[in-house]
Amino acid sequence: MKFREGDRFWHKLLIPLYRREQNAEGWQARAPRPAEGSWVLGRFSSQQHELDLSLLWSAATLLLLGLVMVYSASIAMAEGSKFAKFSSTFFLIRHGIFLAVGVIAGAFAFQVSMRQWQAYAPWLFILGVVLLIAVLIPHVGKDVNGARRWIGFGIANFQPSELMKLAAVLYASDYTARKLKYMDSLKQGFLPLASVMVIIGLLLLMEPDFGALVVIVAISMGILFLGGINVRLFVILVLVLAASFTIMIASSPYRRQRIFWFLDPWQDPFGKGYQLSHALIAFGRGEWTGVGLGGSVEKLFYLPEAHTDFLLAVIGEELGFIGVAIVVGLFALLVQRCFAIGRQALQLDAVYAGLVARGCGIWFGLQSFINMGVNMGLLPTKGLTLPLMSFGGSGILANCVALAVLFRVDWENRQLMRGNKV
Repeated sequence: MKFREGDRFWHKLLIPLYRREQNAEGWQARAPRPAEGSWVLGRFSSQQHELDLSLLWSAATLLLLGLVMVYSASIAMAEGSKFAKFSSTFFLIRHGIFLAVGVIAGAFAFQVSMRQWQAYAPWLFILGVVLLIAVLIPHVGKDVNGARRWIGFGIANFQPSELMKLAAVLYASDYTARKLKYMDSLKQGFLPLASVMVIIGLLLLMEPDFGALVVIVAISMGILFLGGINVRLFVILVLVLAASFTIMIASSPYRRQRIFWFLDPWQDPFGKGYQLSHALIAFGRGEWTGVGLGGSVEKLFYLPEAHTDFLLAVIGEELGFIGVAIVVGLFALLVQRCFAIGRQALQLDAVYAGLVARGCGIWFGLQSFINMGVNMGLLPTKGLTLPLMSFGGSGILANCVALAVLFRVDWENRQLMRGNKV
């Protein structure tokens, strides 16, 4: 690809990324030759300098900070639990293994081109549906705290809804990219995807997993909106969805109670408002700079699920407002880079890749927002973890693969700007 020496935008964007040589026609960009004979992980390492460093460091910081905070938040529970063999490092070791598996899976996922991801998307989605059905089968799905969301594999449990979030991003992007010319049509543009989402919604409600349902529906609707669906049609659909969620909440005494107790957890601080009241106490104790790493009192069997759903409350208590602000800032940077990479792909006419990148941004942004809102008492309590940070092998694995796909989109963008084929 050739560009003018006076073109400041391309000059500033591309010069730091790869070698150049000057000729009579202007600057000619040349990609460095890849190392020969490199293995998968070697190839991944050799290409890191061609990746978005802001995305890389924000994601890596969240993953490593999550490892530290999961250890800090789980020490008391691990030492007092027969399940954890009374070992203080039980959750640390398992979370470290999950991270290692996630990084290795991400390294392999990075080698898959976006063209291949698009071809695999329908099959991955079908696999996700099959697993959502399997988790409802007695003696296959595992019941924990009244919810059947996991499939046991001996040493670990797998949560199909986490895979479905990734599958929803890939499939909704593929569907939208194929149906671009039908985005103004209710029958041809929206209803086929909506009917599939209804099936997914019914399966998730049977578990039940209302939080995952909200995220998956938001991902699909967001990608349709970014794909250019008719605005009037989109507004009508949003109103219909809002009415549907309202009916689902009103028809379930359990969900109604969660709404009412979320509005005032102090009505029953030892009952329905127990989790939220202790999360708020944790934030209050942290103040500006926190009580210090490892100094949390709420994690000492007061705050349930401290290493999963309420990890941010422990961060607020131990690292204070400053620590929470850093976490929020890292997630904001991560989401911003997702949308920036997606915008760049769309400018290069890589529609599917651009929608996938922005779909991942919707996923990370919405789920982190819901988890933070629940921890701070801004939203009703939901069983959604903090992406990239909370304990949970299925979530970490899905998040790492999604990050690898994002890096692949960014890498292919840079190749296209050089004039190379991908």
